[in-house]
Amino acid sequence: MIRTLIADDEPMVRAGVRAVLATDPGIEVVAEAGDGRDAVELTLRHRPDVAVLDIRMPGMDGIRAAGEIRRAAPGTGVVVLTTFGEDEYILRALGGGAAGFLIKSGEPEELIAGVRAVAEGAAYLSPRVAARVVAYLASTGAGDRAARRGTARERVGALTPRERDVLALIGTGLSNGRIARRLHVVEGTVKAHVSSILSRLGVENRAAAAVVAHEAGLVAAPPERP
Repeated sequence: MIRTLIADDEPMVRAGVRAVLATDPGIEVVAEAGDGRDAVELTLRHRPDVAVLDIRMPGMDGIRAAGEIRRAAPGTGVVVLTTFGEDEYILRALGGGAAGFLIKSGEPEELIAGVRAVAEGAAYLSPRVAARVVAYLASTGAGDRAARRGTARERVGALTPRERDVLALIGTGLSNGRIARRLHVVEGTVKAHVSSILSRLGVENRAAAAVVAHEAGLVAAPPERP
């Protein structure tokens, strides 16, 4: 059973998330919070496997709460809920320890898939979140979309062919176990590949690696929906 905490300052959103998660008999909601500070306190009390956090909450937002949870309860994975137009927040959350990123208006199946992936130790970027992050990166900072794509492809080019295969599957949100089954290897081999990939790409976690996978074109993202 995957024990889950939900944190959002809007009761109707919490109710909606709870209703979606309730459709999966393998997921149990053990606590709910209306702000980030309460989310941290309830995480320490209940030790859920996954905390689902709204990115914007009063007092302590989801980004700060994610960082606090990862420091105080490293066994709890964090999924962040976002809306369109919050791309910069997602980039901050990438550095704060969140492993899953979902759009509130996305398909219910994505929420369940994200919670399950993070509970298994994987990263999960909703394809639409990944597409927006890549577009945001292309429109800010150094260079244009083509330059950033070229940089990502150059970084990916330093990987071995098998590492590129693993990175592409990381980009789809698969756990090490599922990647191992897909590639017909043992899970320990996948773990070794993941460690090498993170080191070679110079990123700290699987979510950041997933962004590189999307930006390099290893993962096909669906068109955005308004």
